[in-house]
Amino acid sequence: MTNIVDAAWHDILTTYGEPSRPEESPLLEPFAKLVRIAHAKPLLRHLSPWTGMWELHFSRCTEMDYTWDIPYIGTLRDGRYYVEGPHRSSPRIAETDSAQAAVAMVIDRLPPRCGPAFIGNAGELAAHQKARDSR
Repeated sequence: MTNIVDAAWHDILTTYGEPSRPEESPLLEPFAKLVRIAHAKPLLRHLSPWTGMWELHFSRCTEMDYTWDIPYIGTLRDGRYYVEGPHRSSPRIAETDSAQAAVAMVIDRLPPRCGPAFIGNAGELAAHQKARDSR
């Protein structure tokens, strides 16, 4: 695992990994739980995480443009979770009451030879893989 990936996880855990205060969003508590559970899984911990709109995304590279070939997990207003992806236009895979179940769904759908995260962006990763596969 790279220091870049470790730092990204540290930032997310520091920002979201703690229980919420009452004045904060009601989504923070379930999202914090999700982040902690995902980080505990080695197959996800070596991918580059990023967040947005109460969603936890995983990328096979460390820089934008990230890869969009791994499902992501979002938090619903009622504290439940959804799994979608890997693209925004993909249909919802499932909804669940359990962060553990949502994380397991993502792990079950990881692409072959997924990780550790490549240092660079999605285009550089694709070029690296093409060169590797043509040897």
